[in-house]
Amino acid sequence: MKVKVGTRPPWIGLAAAAWVQVAAGSAYCFPLYSHAAKSALGINQRSLTMLGVANDIGENFGLVPGVLCNRLAPWLVMSIGAASSFVGFGIVWLAVSKTVVGIPYFLLWIALCIATNSSAWLGTGVLVTNMRNFPLSRGTVAGILKGYMGLSAAVYTLVYTGVLHNSSTHLLLSLSLGIPVVCLLSMYFVRPCTPLVEEENSSEERCHFVFTQFSSVILGVYLLISTVLDDVMGLSTAVTYALFGGMVLLLFAPLAIPVKMTVWRKKRDLGSSYQLIWDEEEKSEPLIPTSESADYASDEVWIIGSKKAIEGAVTKKRRPRRGEDFEFCEALVKADFWLLFVVYFLGVGSGVTVLNNLAQIGIAAGANDTTILLCLFSFCNFVGRLGGGAVSEHFVRTRMLPRPIWMTCTQIIMVISYLLFASGIHSTLYTSTALLGICYGVQFSVMVPTASELFGLKHFGMIYNFMLLGNPLGAFLFSFLLAGYVYDKEAARQNPGCGSSITCYGPDCFRDTFLVLAGLCTLGSVLSLVLTVRIRPVYQMLYASGSFRQPRNTSLH
Repeated sequence: MKVKVGTRPPWIGLAAAAWVQVAAGSAYCFPLYSHAAKSALGINQRSLTMLGVANDIGENFGLVPGVLCNRLAPWLVMSIGAASSFVGFGIVWLAVSKTVVGIPYFLLWIALCIATNSSAWLGTGVLVTNMRNFPLSRGTVAGILKGYMGLSAAVYTLVYTGVLHNSSTHLLLSLSLGIPVVCLLSMYFVRPCTPLVEEENSSEERCHFVFTQFSSVILGVYLLISTVLDDVMGLSTAVTYALFGGMVLLLFAPLAIPVKMTVWRKKRDLGSSYQLIWDEEEKSEPLIPTSESADYASDEVWIIGSKKAIEGAVTKKRRPRRGEDFEFCEALVKADFWLLFVVYFLGVGSGVTVLNNLAQIGIAAGANDTTILLCLFSFCNFVGRLGGGAVSEHFVRTRMLPRPIWMTCTQIIMVISYLLFASGIHSTLYTSTALLGICYGVQFSVMVPTASELFGLKHFGMIYNFMLLGNPLGAFLFSFLLAGYVYDKEAARQNPGCGSSITCYGPDCFRDTFLVLAGLCTLGSVLSLVLTVRIRPVYQMLYASGSFRQPRNTSLH
């Protein structure tokens, strides 16, 4: 299926994509209803962490949408995601609310996979489309869109604590119905557009990106302050709804750019458009060619076709070099591909272990309200995603510094964060959560443009979604097999003979887990440094002129 490319500016698609990315962050809501699910289903921590694995598998299993994003229109990809959310979260809601009693555990596991798989469909549809629409600013675009997805947990937390009054069942029902509504309202605007050429990458475009980044930062700060105020002061219903309305207005902020461009274009073109059309018609050539020109054209086509046939018979297809378009199978045999995958796997795999167990980590450390921890993690995750994209974009253009160097720096900070968690000092709980959120976000915003710069945009959807498999793989190995086992063992020691659904308290619940995660990130920082050294020549070639230089064989659509 050939995807039709529009000629309009791509900014309205970027604004609509921000809404879709916020909706697509439903997987980050797992800590908001995990404790309620554990109580309602009567399961232990290891079974709960296995549901967390399902949550991460669904969110990151995007190989199918990665393949289909080159064959289906974005609106169709998003429609599949909306349907997945409706069916999957609907079944989870039926189980947790006990509307339907006796739903088997394995069916609930599959339903959660389907529910969060909507994130893969929605994220792939909008991210691939917008990176192709802005090929010269792919780091910035990736940071903005991944940043809005990082903010989704804070958005859902505000909705959960304020509008839904801390009801996990109402949250699940909202996810089942609300995500499809957002997709239906946004899908018309997310479509392929004519990419901006290098000459068009002007100061005006940079101002538009800065405005979008600034408005998202204001939104993030607003969400964090609103959640903290509601927790500390116990705001009234009227104030809570007012804060919710302010959040909605801030989410509409990116639409100011296409509105401003439309108004400005109308003023500029008023009174001159008809004259331009008249002049073009006078200068145009006859539509019907003469017989002589037709014969010449047919001869030219025959000559060109013969030349291509001869060249194809005597030349062998050259394998792509780093920076050009790779087929997925061609990328799989490259050492840089697997280095990037392992570095990303160690970074996000360890981070998602903390995220999936964040409610239990907070309870074990003596936190009164774990929703503050989730909101803090979400805000810092957003800062890491947005900042990682913007900072890496700046240094790659000014110093030709490979982006993975920032994965090295942040994984070193993650080691410090895990050691703070392992110390069990309550006063460091929020600091270590904030540091981890920032570093976790950087892993996403750096991996995305790095993969596109090394292996091209033509099959980027498939390559990008394969990289994302590092997240559920880490969740299974580090969350289910490690964290769940350590937690249940310590809980059983503290509460002998009390059954399976018990709560663990104290630093020993997760200490061994955090020490292992610190060791993994130490390895990840070393490997990312190796990757940085290996790909330095690629970035010197791509950004030698101070801006991205498109390789000759790259096809954007």
